[in-house]
Amino acid sequence: MPPLAIGCDHAGYELKEIVKKYLISLDLQVDDLGTDSEKSVDYPDFGSRVAEKVDCGEYKSAILICGTGIGMSMVANRFSGVRAALCNDLFSAIMSRRHNDANILVMGGRVIGSELAKEIVGAWIKTPFEGGRHSQRLKKFCGGK
Repeated sequence: MPPLAIGCDHAGYELKEIVKKYLISLDLQVDDLGTDSEKSVDYPDFGSRVAEKVDCGEYKSAILICGTGIGMSMVANRFSGVRAALCNDLFSAIMSRRHNDANILVMGGRVIGSELAKEIVGAWIKTPFEGGRHSQRLKKFCGGK
């Protein structure tokens, strides 16, 4: 698998560190784009940094974490080549890949625990996009990017 980008704000920092260690334990390359502490920062700065790199093709996929995941989702989905999915449960994570070909997984650091987050990340990474009728639907709003 190509390298993954990961980013967060202060509210997602603790969970980002746990997820990053989990990804490394799976022998995946992870590029941490910040933040690097629990000191208060503005989530749009980090969400945009990650989403821009996915949008331009520097990364095929990424993970964003903030307090609820809502803010990061809103920021990331402003980029035309991004399909960011807020997934705080396994079913949503699987379906976001299977039917929506999500290229950014977003989670809420204040919403889910570390073990569930690792399960979500594992399922999201392993689930392939089904294509077919779902590809036609994606083309209607994102040009198939």
